[in-house]
Amino acid sequence: MKKIAIVTLFVALEGEKGYSRFRSLAEILSKEYAVDIITSSFQHWEKKQRDTDKLMKENKEKPYQLKFAYEPGYKKNVDIRRMRSHKAAAGNIIKLLEEAEYDLIYCIIPDNYVAAEVAAYAKKKGKKLIIDVEDLWPEAMQMVLHLPKAIDRMVFKSFRRNARRAYEAADGIVGTSDEYRDIPSSRYGIDIKNRKTVYVGCDLEEYDEGVSEFLPEIEKKENEFWVVYAGNLGSSYDIPTLIKAAQKLYAQGQRDIKVKILGGGPLEEDFKNIKEESPCYVEFVGYTPYRKMAAYLVKSDVTVNSFVKKAPQSIVTKIGDYLAAGKPMINTCSSAEFRKKVEKDGFGINVTAEDRDKLADAVMELYENPQACKRMGETARRIAEKQFDRKTSYQEIMRMIEGIL
Repeated sequence: MKKIAIVTLFVALEGEKGYSRFRSLAEILSKEYAVDIITSSFQHWEKKQRDTDKLMKENKEKPYQLKFAYEPGYKKNVDIRRMRSHKAAAGNIIKLLEEAEYDLIYCIIPDNYVAAEVAAYAKKKGKKLIIDVEDLWPEAMQMVLHLPKAIDRMVFKSFRRNARRAYEAADGIVGTSDEYRDIPSSRYGIDIKNRKTVYVGCDLEEYDEGVSEFLPEIEKKENEFWVVYAGNLGSSYDIPTLIKAAQKLYAQGQRDIKVKILGGGPLEEDFKNIKEESPCYVEFVGYTPYRKMAAYLVKSDVTVNSFVKKAPQSIVTKIGDYLAAGKPMINTCSSAEFRKKVEKDGFGINVTAEDRDKLADAVMELYENPQACKRMGETARRIAEKQFDRKTSYQEIMRMIEGIL
């Protein structure tokens, strides 16, 4: 049986906060291959070292193996200590790769330095390599730091160099959107024949199980109209405008429309302060485990994919979860690709980012049109089943691997 290593610093293992995407991929690939997930000893979302012995024991019944590369850790997402931490992890990942004879390495970018080092190793050893583009670095960091252009080019030069090194060695590219899939050619002039778009998606079976389990616990009055955001409370996400839209609706006498914000993050207290500026129905629910979050989304009337104008994100993780809820979506993400999809597929409304009035108008439009909500919601669920269910969509990755091997 041929052997595959999935290399990622960012995977939520059983019972952890974060994204489970690569566990889903490992489960699927394990039907045909021997699979190891090589990941960090440091849990990115909880900012603490993992109990690796405990996780290894708990994983014994899984069809794939876990291997942990020691990483010292960091406290902030954008921090020089994070870069140093990832650099240390990269060296330990290479040691783990050298301990086994892998036929193919499936490596996630970011981190760019890790991807570049893994690419160099694959090239040296003649291993097949697939790069999975899940986010764009340094673009996401540039949005947070706002450095002058000359300093920006200097500071982030290594990120671009490392991305190029990774793409040049790749036998295949998987992107979580068309934009991400085509980044090697559009930004670096590297044409890779094997490339596919595979949305992050969700495990619909697990999602629906969570809904069945937790829906009875979530109380909602019959007349209430819930507008729900679920995700990180950080600089990419336009929570202030969502709150201000709720304040406007309250001032207009709307008492049935309630905004629920699920999740946590570095700007949570700042956002709560904005809420206190004038009356509104906004509730910060806090971090919500995935299965319960699914129930909240299904209980909602509208979901909001809320981003600031400069956010570089495209088709993000939460889209599959939103669509699976079978509710209409208000989208403020500026990605041309996703805005086109919203319009073409007909599961929601596009709104210009950071525009309080237009966001409030979109909420009212849906509030006053239950039939439109029903139609968009049914469409959303169909799209989730066809394009975002990992059990089917990740077969595209399986086919790419079969072709490359």
